[in-house]
Amino acid sequence: MYALCLIVVFFLAVIAEWLAHSRILRGGDATSRVAGIAQTGVYTLKTGLSYIVMLAVMSFNGGVFIVAIAGYAVGFLLFGSTAFKKPSHDQKTTLPPSSGCVC
Repeated sequence: MYALCLIVVFFLAVIAEWLAHSRILRGGDATSRVAGIAQTGVYTLKTGLSYIVMLAVMSFNGGVFIVAIAGYAVGFLLFGSTAFKKPSHDQKTTLPPSSGCVC
């Protein structure tokens, strides 16, 4: 049962990160009421999953804490970071330009 708990917490954290970086939540081109309702539903689901993970972490179990952090990290790596995204030419980098001088 403990292993099942760890697996569930891990996947809940990954799914919460996936929903946090989904197109629906970021707001697409559509500005209709249906799009707004869908956006609200996804936000509510993401928030609920995040609270469930938080409650699991509040069990003060070190393994659950580590698995939750790992799940959020894997979720961000897969869905939020630029590690697996194709670079587009119109995207600006968040890094400052290097000046070439070592000060």
